[in-house]
Amino acid sequence: MLSQSEIEEIEVVVADSSHEKYVDTILETIAEAAKVRGTGIAKRTHEYLVTKMREAKAVIALKGDRMAGFSYIETWGNKHYVTTSGLIVHPDFRGKGVAWRIKEMTFTLARTRWPHAKIFSLTSGAAVMTMNTRLGYKPVTFADLTDDEAFWRGCEGCVNVDILRRTDRKYCICTAMLYDPEEHLPAKIPNDVLERIQQLDKEENESSQSEG
Repeated sequence: MLSQSEIEEIEVVVADSSHEKYVDTILETIAEAAKVRGTGIAKRTHEYLVTKMREAKAVIALKGDRMAGFSYIETWGNKHYVTTSGLIVHPDFRGKGVAWRIKEMTFTLARTRWPHAKIFSLTSGAAVMTMNTRLGYKPVTFADLTDDEAFWRGCEGCVNVDILRRTDRKYCICTAMLYDPEEHLPAKIPNDVLERIQQLDKEENESSQSEG
């Protein structure tokens, strides 16, 4: 059982390449959670999560040198839609408000990087639905989500995918929720992270130009 002072020592930050050493623990924690929940989950590789960290598209919670939690961001439909995905909290740190802190930071990061994108969630978890509602998400139909096939392929590993197929992707066990940025004020993120994002965007643009 963690004391209040120990809980306060848990730091939630935008991940970078220095956090690669935690990736295997993150993957193991995600896999174990999927077994307990009894549902499928989109499998990610070590390199995939490392890339998310390097591109400032992930958030990690740490207590000293221990991984307390993690989440990452994915973009869909030419960046018109965004999801905050893979939210996980290590068993030793659950029930301490860590999930909310990670969710809030990842959400703010997504809003900052893609201010005009719609942020959506497809979940069967009551805790996630509660956090989504707190952040301003609203329940929607599946038709309101991205039509990006790459996103929907992520459902293939779920035990309930047959329901999704039978209904022609109109509904499933999960609840669809959507955050529309047009209905809210701009998000704020620390200046050092903003500078890092601006540098990454500059490098991405330069790379695109050289390839063109």
